[in-house]
Amino acid sequence: MKIKFTINGEERTCDVNSTTRLLDVIRDDLKLTGTKEGCGKGECGACTVIMNDKLVTSCLVLAYQAEGADIITIEGLVKDDEMHPVQVAFIETGAVQCGFCTPGFILATKKLLDENPNPTEEEIKRGLSGNICRCTGYKKIIDAVKLASRKFLETKRGEEVEAE
Repeated sequence: MKIKFTINGEERTCDVNSTTRLLDVIRDDLKLTGTKEGCGKGECGACTVIMNDKLVTSCLVLAYQAEGADIITIEGLVKDDEMHPVQVAFIETGAVQCGFCTPGFILATKKLLDENPNPTEEEIKRGLSGNICRCTGYKKIIDAVKLASRKFLETKRGEEVEAE
């Protein structure tokens, strides 16, 4: 069956069968390999994407369920060759370790900050609870979210001052 959807702002059409996973379409058909396959059971968050403004583990979404959807992958965060502020914060804090889980964490962070630009540490932990880092602890990842939040709030304050 053919499905149509928008991914990273671009309309795409793909041929899929009833058991094809969205993850496979993203990685194999569209060659957007920033989305990783970790556990394949929706438990690690490595395959996280934003679909219709919700975080989803693309290994658990059948491709036909993406018909008409708007999907954002890690590749979709770069605009005009500039990284998203969340990506920059992850680099600046050293939160990028082996990098395998990083795209999922960054998309979960983006979604968290879109909904709550000034989260507490507990809210950050809850917001990232669907993602697992196998390298080390989570301190630098949480530091990255806090830094991204501060930058977001500073930018927003600057825009408010300019508007006055």
